[in-house]
Amino acid sequence: MRGSSRKASRVHFEHKHLVNIVGADGTWRRGCILLDASATGAKLEVEGSTDVLKAQEFFLVLSSTGLAFRRCELVWVNGAQVGVHFLTEKTRKRAVAIKQNNSAPTP
Repeated sequence: MRGSSRKASRVHFEHKHLVNIVGADGTWRRGCILLDASATGAKLEVEGSTDVLKAQEFFLVLSSTGLAFRRCELVWVNGAQVGVHFLTEKTRKRAVAIKQNNSAPTP
């Protein structure tokens, strides 16, 4: 079960929290409803197509001014609902190192 392996507890919201996701390059935006969140990730319900999420990395904009945001990577998609993991400088460096090790030619 996915929930049993989580390290951070989730907060479920009683009211709709409208947020946006925006492509890291700024070329697309989707409205979303924040369904739940933790220190490490969130579950969103995306309005419109989820095809743009194939970019894997994007911003979750939490405020109308754009001052509160988190850099995210896509974890899963189930219809209109998606799971995202919040990226930090530490997790981004680790992911880059893993990708470099996996793409290194074997002798």
